[in-house]
Order: sequence, then structure tokens, then C-alpha cells
Amino acid sequence: MRGLIASALLALPAWAQAKTITAVMHSDLRVIDPIITTAYITRDHGYMVYDTLLAMDSNFKVQPQMANWKVSDDRLTYTFTLRDGLKWHDGKPVTAEDCVASLKRWGARDGMGQKLMDFTASIEATDEKTITLKLKEPYGLVLESIGKPSSVVPFMMPKRIAETPPDKAIPEQIGSGPFKFVQAEFQPGVKAVYEKNKDYVPRSEPPSWTSGGKVVKVDRVEWITMPDAQTAVNAIQSGDIDFIENPSFDLLPLLEANKDMKVDTLSKLGFQTVGRMNFLHPPFDNVKVRRAAFLAIKQKDVLDALVGNPKYYEICGAVFGCNTPLATDVGSETLVKGNGLAEAKKLLAESGYDGTPVVIMAPGDVVTLKAQPIIVAQQLREAGFKVDLQATDWQTVVTRRASQKPPKEGGWNMFFTNWAGPDVLNPVANLSLSGRGKATGGWFGWFEDAKIESLRDAFVRAESPDEQKKIAAEIQKEVYEKVAYIPLGQYEAPSVWRKELTGIVGGPATPVFWNIDKAE
Repeated sequence: MRGLIASALLALPAWAQAKTITAVMHSDLRVIDPIITTAYITRDHGYMVYDTLLAMDSNFKVQPQMANWKVSDDRLTYTFTLRDGLKWHDGKPVTAEDCVASLKRWGARDGMGQKLMDFTASIEATDEKTITLKLKEPYGLVLESIGKPSSVVPFMMPKRIAETPPDKAIPEQIGSGPFKFVQAEFQPGVKAVYEKNKDYVPRSEPPSWTSGGKVVKVDRVEWITMPDAQTAVNAIQSGDIDFIENPSFDLLPLLEANKDMKVDTLSKLGFQTVGRMNFLHPPFDNVKVRRAAFLAIKQKDVLDALVGNPKYYEICGAVFGCNTPLATDVGSETLVKGNGLAEAKKLLAESGYDGTPVVIMAPGDVVTLKAQPIIVAQQLREAGFKVDLQATDWQTVVTRRASQKPPKEGGWNMFFTNWAGPDVLNPVANLSLSGRGKATGGWFGWFEDAKIESLRDAFVRAESPDEQKKIAAEIQKEVYEKVAYIPLGQYEAPSVWRKELTGIVGGPATPVFWNIDKAE
């Protein structure tokens, strides 16, 4: 009998015998270029396939990852030296030229990267393993920018791939990270598969957030798309899957009562949920119309529908996150108190709004993004707006929000997303308030504001925390007056996994799948 079983096992394909983690992520994966979008599912894909020069640990300290560094006495020259053993998935060695090209492409897309490049005089490969970055003037966020843990992460790619124009998707998925992407098994909207990179040489330090040793202890990771929350919960309870990134909040008590499950919040910094308008087209090209919409919105209604349980959410108008060093309530009264409807109606009438429908993209397949468009659409209608709520899925939103066409031609007026805590902590990291506009690489919606850009520069030149806090408050005031975006409060998003999984690493860019083992 044992011989028959052994023969049967040998007859199975190699992947069927592999130690595999099966996960349901917060969204299905379609866009697989981690520089071209801020979508977190694409960031998560990036951490599987690619590695970073630097990384942040759980003490918010930047650590060496692919490289260490030295800083000149005048703080104008940063020298990064690649560690030994780095190879691309195609077997070729990682070079400094590869990394320079990767940093330049990232610097054209990311908010922190753009600001770093504003202060950069040159960035060059001075030999096969050395990257030299020279500044125009001292800039205090060099390491924090290159070591940032969340969107858009400066992932390293081969030069031939990194030289892809920053507004075009890369042609192939070749990284140097702990997993390899299995292109042959990729079914967008159905499944994404990753295999252990057997040539990866981890660092010796223990894992901490996105830093340290990325030791892969399983053979495969499969991301399975299950947009129905109850189906996913049934699957994890039956053992058909191992991990759910974002189970529905109303199903958490059921999971918490199951002795085979572990429920925990991996990102303790939580998420800020936000609304973003399109500044290129009517009606939100008019600041009075934007202000009317802002005044009509009440955070509590959104959070009650999104989360329900106050244990997991916080009403908060702080642009830079609740309970953070830069937190302030400047300009946020109507959001947090919900008392702006009468003023919204009055301002909308004064604005000349002509009844142009507000096209809101409403993804129905992501637990943490379903409620916001529905609730805000109703709040806008109460203020006098006409609203066209268009049902879609999240990956369609991720693709469509890049379109600058008018809504009648496939464009949009408003969408909603969530930022992890570290992505909003300061005016340089917070991409939603960037005032760079359409011409200079602004974020989707293309808000343009020279005053905010001047204040962001002042923030990075500030020499004391008190001065930074004062500037941050000025920025928040401008954000709310111009309605750069609308923070809708903060929440925690617990994950759940079967207790056969051990070694799960927490942090602001989770889940990651290194260090996880699975009991046979």
C-alpha cells in the first residue's frame, strides 16, 4: 500500500507535492508593474518578486537591505554599496547601473521620489557595486525615501526593464526578491502564483517589517480570488485556504470563535480611507463645487457602513493620521462632526453648479472599499448633486483612474481608496496632497497647487519638529480649503489565518510571505 501511495505521489506534478500557502488577498491582481500604480495589491506583488536597497524596521529605522550606505560630512553625497550574492531571477548579477535606472524610474512616479529628485544633482553608478547620489543641498529624507515601506516602493529591477518609460507598464517580471512570479500560471482575476527563489541569499538579521532576512520556508504561494466574503470564510474554515487578508468585519466574531483560526491586525498603524476628486473636468474643476461636496460628507456615516464596530475605527480629520506627531484638527470640523450639510447646499447653489453628474467609481469586490462610494453618493445627493454611481471592480478602478479623459469618454469624477499609516505620516510621503498637477507627474486626479508644493519644500528644510508641525498645519489648512482630497477616518483591518501557519510578519506593508512556515 505504501508503495502505491508513493507511486501516486510521484505521478503528481511537482507543484502538487509542494508546501503551498493559499491566500485570499484584499483584491485580485491585474496590474503587475509596482511602479506604475499605488494599488496595494500591486505593492504586495512587488514585495514577492523584487527587493529594495534599504528597508524600514519596526522601530521606524531605515536598515540596509540590498545595500549599505555612507554619508559625506557635508551631507551632500550618499554612497550605497551593494551586498554580495545578489542575482536577478534570470541568473544575471545585480549591478549598480540596474539600481540607478530603477531609482530614476521610481523617482518619476512616487511622491517622495519626485521630491528627492528635486533635490538631487546626480545619481550614478561609479562602479559595478557602487551607487553615488549627490544632492544640490542637504535633504533630510534621503534614506527614508529609498527605504519607504509602502506605495510606491523603490523596487530594484534590471536596467533593461527599469528603462521602460515610467508611464508604460514593464514587459516582464524579473526581480531579485525571495519569490519568482510564475507567469505561465497567472490568471488575472482568478489566481497569481509565486515560487520560492532558491538562489535568493537572505540577510542574516531577523525579519522586522520589510527589513531583515527574507527567509522563504514554503515552496509556493498562491493568491486565489474570492470576492464573496462568506465564500472565503467557508473556505478557510474547511481548510481549503490558509489565509484571508481582509475578512468582512461582520464575520470576524465567527472567525474569532474558531479555535483553528488566528485573527490579528498585522498593520497596527491602520489605514486612512479617502475620497479623491478629478480636478481636470467639471464639476470638480470648480473649487466651490469641491468645497460643497466636502461640507456634505460625514465621516461617521462612512465608517459605520465600512467597519461598523467602533473598536476598529476612529473618527479623525488629521490629514497626517490620527495620534501622530503632525496630527491636527485644523479645517476638519464638518467632517468629524457632520454638521456641514446646510452650508454645502448654500455653497453649491452659489457655485453655478449646472447639474453635471458626478461619476463615482464603485468597486464591489473589495471589503474595505465597497461602502465609501455608496455612502458618499447619498451624502452628495442630499446636498443637491446629481450622482452617477458606476458599479465596477477594484482592478478596473485601478486602471481607469489613470485616464485623463472626460467622464463621458470613459473618465471619472471621484474614486475612493485607502492609505496605510506610513503613506500619510508627513507632507512628503502623503501623495494625495501633492500639488504637482498634470504636467509634472501628480497623482491620479491631478491636483495642482503651488502653495502646497512650496510648503512641502519648506517642510523638508525645517530644522526642528516644532517648525515642521507648524508647516504641516498650514498644509492641512490648504488641503481642506482647496479640497485636495477628503480623509474619511481611520480603521484597522484584521487578517485571519489557520494556526498551521507560523512566523507571520507584521508591519505597514502586509501581508508578506517570507518567514511563514506551514505545518504538514
